Amino acid sequence: MSQEGIELLRSAIEAWNQREPDRVLSYATPEIEWMPAGPAAVERAVYRGRDEVASGIAAAFETWNVFELQEAGLSDLGDSLLWLGRVKMRGSSSGVELDLQFAIHTAIRDGKFESIHTFLSWQEGRDAAGLPNG
Repeated sequence: MSQEGIELLRSAIEAWNQREPDRVLSYATPEIEWMPAGPAAVERAVYRGRDEVASGIAAAFETWNVFELQEAGLSDLGDSLLWLGRVKMRGSSSGVELDLQFAIHTAIRDGKFESIHTFLSWQEGRDAAGLPNG
């Protein structure tokens, strides 16, 4: 993976935090696969293709009026990236607030995201990326 991939991921997270779903999707292949973690999986466990992912993002933003990612670390794994940080969320109708560990394991093909899998613990992200316990 290159610096270009790292910048792509950081740009996508910035777009997410600014609640710009069209910009998030502009970084994805048409065949994108998104597996959201826990409370982000509003409608289903896996979204495939830009239309499904767009629907999933819309549902997440409707359910959570705060949904922000904060980076703690990023690892270049050659053919993928592992982002570790925190997610801060607040329910739109419930007002429930969450502040949790969050991990993103992503594969990039031809300068776009091919898959994005998210996890509610850093260890789950490490496990998915094939890394030893941290």
